[in-house]
Amino acid sequence: MAGGRGGQEGSGRRGGAGVSGRQRKRRGVRLGLGIALALLVLVTAGAGWAYLRLDGNIDTFNADGVSGDRPPASTQGTNVLVIGTDARIGGNSELGGGDKDDIGRSDTAFLLHVYADHKHAVAVSIPRDTLVDIPSCKLPDGTWTKPQTHTMFNAAYSVGESAKGNPACTQNTVEKLTGLRVDHTMVVDFKGFAKMTEAVGGVQVCLPQDVYQRDLNPNRTTRGDQIFAKGPQTVSGQRALDYVRIRHGMGDGSDIGRIQRQQAFLASLIKKVKSDGLSPTKLFPLADAATQSLTVDPELGSADKLISFAMSLRDIDLHNTKFITLPWRYQGERVAIVHPDAEALWAALKADRTLDGQDASNHQTEQVAAGSPSPSGGAPVAGTGISVAVYDGTTVTGLAARAADALKAHGFTVIGTTPAMVRTQTKTVIEYGPGQRDQAEKVAQVFPGAEVTSAAAPGINVILGRTYADAPQPATTASPAPTALPTGVAGTARSADDDLCSNLSYG
Repeated sequence: MAGGRGGQEGSGRRGGAGVSGRQRKRRGVRLGLGIALALLVLVTAGAGWAYLRLDGNIDTFNADGVSGDRPPASTQGTNVLVIGTDARIGGNSELGGGDKDDIGRSDTAFLLHVYADHKHAVAVSIPRDTLVDIPSCKLPDGTWTKPQTHTMFNAAYSVGESAKGNPACTQNTVEKLTGLRVDHTMVVDFKGFAKMTEAVGGVQVCLPQDVYQRDLNPNRTTRGDQIFAKGPQTVSGQRALDYVRIRHGMGDGSDIGRIQRQQAFLASLIKKVKSDGLSPTKLFPLADAATQSLTVDPELGSADKLISFAMSLRDIDLHNTKFITLPWRYQGERVAIVHPDAEALWAALKADRTLDGQDASNHQTEQVAAGSPSPSGGAPVAGTGISVAVYDGTTVTGLAARAADALKAHGFTVIGTTPAMVRTQTKTVIEYGPGQRDQAEKVAQVFPGAEVTSAAAPGINVILGRTYADAPQPATTASPAPTALPTGVAGTARSADDDLCSNLSYG
């Protein structure tokens, strides 16, 4: 995590962490999803104690448990698994109940697909009671479990019975379920969620009916006091947690109805952060709260990497931010997946098609790596395990996305596509940190003629120049006609700009 601190220094060509508040403040952000938006404070606050504090807040989980049998790296868009956990440690027991030594559980989870055009995103909620197959998972003692079939989805996070849960096992389960490679995984706990809602001064929500204490605790013998009145209101802290955890006494009392309210809450949080503006005064408390509660995969384990990811979301507006639930049906008291609707959804995301069937891949082509002459006469580059940040040093529309596609086609992980501070770059430059020259040389094979140079900060950065923009492009083939998802899938989607009080409960 120390690597992020050096990112404020270095070459003037670099477009990321070295930018001052005045230079970046004018760039609006249209997508929040809480954590990512909060981290943009680092861009506006600049170097110094704020950056160091946030960088030191971030925890990572052990990626040794990530399966070796994974879907291929995507050339279309980015997939981020977000897990909300009720682990009863670090102050969470006071908010969520349970014993101090209880194991961590996955209370909610969604797969966020950020399209390659960086103008659309969809979050697919996976009900915790969904019956799925859980692949072999690594236990804390280093052994691996036997695969499980027809098991509740949230059981994957509890494998190993550790207080912090098992994010790698949940990631493996999602990859097996969807056939999509999960590029990043984030875990947020109860305590951090509550602090984030306080940091923004509360979030507006809407209740379809009055809510009483027994609705939160069905074991009560009496209805208890009223804790929410019907209609719109602002909540924060414990009350915000109560809102997103309500399950009984509303609709059919199912997790599905709760998911719909959670989606409405996230949409409202996005709108709140956007309406408040992106000044350091507004964003630092939110970023501080988010990073204190955040556990991420090693590839996002520093503030500068999270900044790059957050900046890649800046052009997604509220209407193009969609929330949807995995196609489902009841199977007794559990949730079964509806086929072939689920397969149609995963296929659409894999092809970077929006829910209404539009191509959002940013290059309107089936050609893989449509931004770079094939290195070594078409020979693939071994990019697996190498993370790269892409900065556009030109004003050519879509150039960074084109470069990201080229890198992903060879197995590289692209952690962000961001405009550079200087937009008059002539030659493409590849910067690398200490001990990373060999990796940088592999990146250079995707960008023939690029200059490879060392930098003080860890990490590999590609600053695109006009030479890359002007390079001949390979022939392309037209994309197939748009294919919309079944109405039963696309018709249930919620946009972040939908009416606050609409579609709040199932049943």
